[in-house]
Amino acid sequence: MPGFLLQRLMQAIVIMAVMSVIVFAGIYAIGNPLEVLIPPEATQDVREATIARFGLDKPIYEQYFYYIVNLFQGDLGRSYVYNEPVVSLILGRLPATLELVLTAVIGALVLGVPLGMWAGYKPDAISSRLIMAISILGFSVPTFWIGLILILTFAVNLGWLPSGGRGDTVEVFGVAWSIFTLDGWSHLVLPAINLALFKLAIMIRLARAGTREIMLSDTVKFARAAGISDGTIMRRHVLKLIAIPIATVFGLELASTLAFAVVTETIFSWPGVGKLIIDSIKNLDRPVMMAYLILTAGLFVTINLLVDLVYAMLDPRLRRGRRA
Repeated sequence: MPGFLLQRLMQAIVIMAVMSVIVFAGIYAIGNPLEVLIPPEATQDVREATIARFGLDKPIYEQYFYYIVNLFQGDLGRSYVYNEPVVSLILGRLPATLELVLTAVIGALVLGVPLGMWAGYKPDAISSRLIMAISILGFSVPTFWIGLILILTFAVNLGWLPSGGRGDTVEVFGVAWSIFTLDGWSHLVLPAINLALFKLAIMIRLARAGTREIMLSDTVKFARAAGISDGTIMRRHVLKLIAIPIATVFGLELASTLAFAVVTETIFSWPGVGKLIIDSIKNLDRPVMMAYLILTAGLFVTINLLVDLVYAMLDPRLRRGRRA
């Protein structure tokens, strides 16, 4: 296990190094932030002073070198638009994104796995066909369209829920959270549903495929012959065997949802990191874009490593193979 961890850590370092070069070069090629930083009526002295202050007069390789040096010191730069450190800017928006993403992904997991197992256990039942129809809907319909329909139905026509914003918040350990207030939950419901539908479809289809395969296996046949009830078989055998692919998909979907909740946050005006990156792209705020993409790459690498460790915990064959 230590050798495996060391190998994965070395791979993670190489991946992050390559990603930092690609991201920095890509952002450098997108537009000129001077058009945002310097007004057209500014004098030449002001332009030169601004360019020098942000280090934009240096070659790209020098800018990258200084960025990496500052990165190892925990400094991700200072926002051009908000004029504050990027770290504090992202951390201020992160709780909103976390509560939205965790609510959506955990809700999709809690609902999707039992529904998928039922659809795999009773594939010909009407309820199972209805469940699979919902999963097809989650795969097929674009997220932005579902979000607009949710707003039109529940916010505009029925007036049950607000159409945007985060609602009232409560500070816990110095961090503002909306999940601890009723008004916060009323604002969270629609964006969480919108974000969870695609994940719900994935969980349903994955759990159904795994359940269907295992229910036709010799293991289940012998268990039934031994007089074990189907409920016990589903809990003790089927759920345990489908846990490995579900853990993999859950980890990857959690990372992708954290990184790409941009559409949902934009539609519902949710003040999270996704909304921040959209505003930064509009304003060519390079430090914020760079920090967001670097943190996203680091998030995927970290979660992939954690998923591999969960593999070893769930499947004893992997532990035996590594020891051998």
